[in-house]
Amino acid sequence: MAKKMHLYFTDVFGVSEQDLERYGAFNISLVTDLPLFIDPFLLFNGEKEEYQKLHHHIIHYLRFLKAKSEAGIVNDPLLKSWYCFSEVKQNWFGFCTTRNTGRGLGKDFAKALDQNLVLVFKNFGREQITQGSHLEKLCLIKSGVGRDMISDFTTNLTKDFLLKYTEQFALEYISSTQRKLVAVPRAYFDYNLERWMSKKYHLPFYNRDYVILTPRDILTKDDTWINHADMNSNFEDIPDAIENDVLRAQINNYFYSMIPKKGEPTREDYVRAMTETLKRYPELIDYYIKIKEDTGDEAVANCSKKVSDSYLLYVSQFGELALLLDRHTDFYKVPGTTRQETRQKIEFLKDVIENKGGHLIFYVRGKPVLKESDVHILYRLTWHYTPSDISREVNDGRGPVDFKISRGAYDKTLVEFKLASNPQLQRNLARQLEIYKNASDAETGYKVIVYFSEQELNRVKRILKELKMEGAPNIYLIDARKDNKPSASKA
Repeated sequence: MAKKMHLYFTDVFGVSEQDLERYGAFNISLVTDLPLFIDPFLLFNGEKEEYQKLHHHIIHYLRFLKAKSEAGIVNDPLLKSWYCFSEVKQNWFGFCTTRNTGRGLGKDFAKALDQNLVLVFKNFGREQITQGSHLEKLCLIKSGVGRDMISDFTTNLTKDFLLKYTEQFALEYISSTQRKLVAVPRAYFDYNLERWMSKKYHLPFYNRDYVILTPRDILTKDDTWINHADMNSNFEDIPDAIENDVLRAQINNYFYSMIPKKGEPTREDYVRAMTETLKRYPELIDYYIKIKEDTGDEAVANCSKKVSDSYLLYVSQFGELALLLDRHTDFYKVPGTTRQETRQKIEFLKDVIENKGGHLIFYVRGKPVLKESDVHILYRLTWHYTPSDISREVNDGRGPVDFKISRGAYDKTLVEFKLASNPQLQRNLARQLEIYKNASDAETGYKVIVYFSEQELNRVKRILKELKMEGAPNIYLIDARKDNKPSASKA
């Protein structure tokens, strides 16, 4: 059963989902990271005073770094101490779907942040156009600072709050046998000593590590509300927010002068023009941020829906699939080699999805999942109970593979999970798996392709026919259509 399988926080610590929901925390998986993260804009725009204080704390720390960078005293040891952070893996959020170990913020991030604070954002902390300062500003020009780095930085700077938030829940709802007094390193920053300090907290403890809870209402998925891609997509609308008509005309004139007059401009031409215009008129970044501030209510509604959909998919529905597999198959009994284990698990998964109502887990509000990363999370959650080591996106020299299942050096099997809608499917089928098998010295590799319509099925069949791979024993097609299945009540 799902509870016995300990897939989620509530399963492991024996608390009710209702209590956790009332407290406001997300029911994290303790098997694999989920692709959610804290959006600093939700702290800035939050109605709760504690969230706004957190945002002020983040900006205060950045202003501290800016002052040090401008003074020119940041040597390598201080760069490591002040600018570099490990991933806070104990919150079980992020973009690693093996377990919960990510890269963190190393020297590349530190150097980019150090340089940007001095060279690009001279008025950081003293903005006049926007209502406030924003951490996300650091990723609005191509700078080596991306979404995952903003996420890790925000989590590290709010760690003391998250630990206290978790401690309060643990003391009230979790048995003393399942929590522990933990000294957490780099929990808060002491501005007098100018260094990160450790602190002790009573925290949930599982599998030799503590666990951190996060409030649902500061989480988002996909990207922060203020982000580089959104700014690029709406770049031509930004000058409209400028009241000074002379400046507005100058910016528009400069932007369009950067676009080649001959031939049809390419996407690269527009990106180059935007980059040059931002360098010439950096105040455009502040005008973009002001637009996002003015539409902050949309951010709250947008992120709330994303988090609700994520809970429905990753917790409610993926957890239900584990129940179906346990109830209807021998999925959790482990046969012989990794080759036998992998093949049988794929076949059990295919049967439950196609014949026992399991297809419903792929749909959120009537629409099928569109990301292969979601299928990978499903795979990792349901394949939790196995003596095999499951490695995600292993790179053995010729590119990453979805999963490698291994028991020692001589028993290895590779698995690729793909959506039929993947535009690179044909090339992937033709080359990828055989390359990975050879690179990993794996005896066997399997392809699992999930489709949601007859059109997608016909596309896959056409590709397999062109590649002369029809009927290949290592390729499985899983029919996740909902228009050709019995109702859930009959499944």
